[in-house]
Amino acid sequence: MIETDVAVTSGLRLTCSRDELAEQLALVSRAVSTRSAVQVLQGVLLRAEGGRLHLAATDMELSLRASLEADVTEEGAVVVPGRLLGDISRLLPEGEVSLGAKPDEGSLHVECGTASYRVQAYSVEDFPRLPEVDTVQTFEIEGPALLETIGRVSRAASRDESRPVLTGVLVQLEGQKLVMAATDSYRLAVKETELAAAGPALEAIVPARALGELARIAGDAESIELGVLENQIVFHVDGVWLTTRRIDGQFPNYRQLLPESFEHEVRASRSELTDVVRRVSVMAERSNPLRLRFAEGELTASTQTPDVGEARESLPIEFGGEPLEIGFNPSFLREGIESIDADEVVLRLISPLRPVVIQGASDDYTYLLMPIRLPG
Repeated sequence: MIETDVAVTSGLRLTCSRDELAEQLALVSRAVSTRSAVQVLQGVLLRAEGGRLHLAATDMELSLRASLEADVTEEGAVVVPGRLLGDISRLLPEGEVSLGAKPDEGSLHVECGTASYRVQAYSVEDFPRLPEVDTVQTFEIEGPALLETIGRVSRAASRDESRPVLTGVLVQLEGQKLVMAATDSYRLAVKETELAAAGPALEAIVPARALGELARIAGDAESIELGVLENQIVFHVDGVWLTTRRIDGQFPNYRQLLPESFEHEVRASRSELTDVVRRVSVMAERSNPLRLRFAEGELTASTQTPDVGEARESLPIEFGGEPLEIGFNPSFLREGIESIDADEVVLRLISPLRPVVIQGASDDYTYLLMPIRLPG
């Protein structure tokens, strides 16, 4: 357990593996604030206790905690600049690292081989109290299923912090069904996943950034623990604790955004369509739309940028009826096609001013994309 309101009173002294220290510092330092003017949020809390060195960092939205084995001769705590200590640990020569802190000096001494550093410390009392995770009730969820769902949905979350709700991912658990949805108001991604075992009911808006960090940490983990603690969501995987605040607000009713019927259904090779969109998008600068023109037996992608040039490429498809031309944000379109986990992609269309729905062979994943109005 990491108590974040206890100052260093007996100093801190330990030795540990350089490689393990560098690895864990690199992990927790991703939660260090890079924008806050509060210095202590740029720090990593080091606490030596019970034969381990515990590390923690937070930017008040996300916190990461990890630990490693250490030969502790004096228990205590210190907060030091996280990125700086991480850089130092990566550059140290091979061997054991000695860390020492004295309360009257207000600094951390780092020694390894003939290298030595003195790093100015922050006040431990100023480090935020992190959510207590020792007593939180968690349940296991299949790692591959959760991570795949995160990877296919979170890309649609907004990066505009003026609308906090849209920077999150709606996470719903009901029985053995996991549903995630994200939208930036221009596109929507929804994934339903069947789990092997049922979990407790849950509905929360989780910051997309936190889910991205979870995916980075978890790697190919077979299982991930998930829990709820007041206004926090807690994840535990391979000895690492990630906590993140729940985003307050009402997530859009995404089901109402999905059209009930379509005028056209076009099927194409996912790899071929992806390649065409990528090649043509090279010329789509300055937010110019990529045009898709559906005509008898042919789909043509094109774009034209003043003072740059134009591109056009076609591929054969099955399409009947009057030609239909519709414009899209090139990056959003490419990401939607790439998110389909199937050899064939299905484009469901209504009109040039109505959204397109992109799916694969099954309907457990849906990517909806709003069009861009074309001139004329």
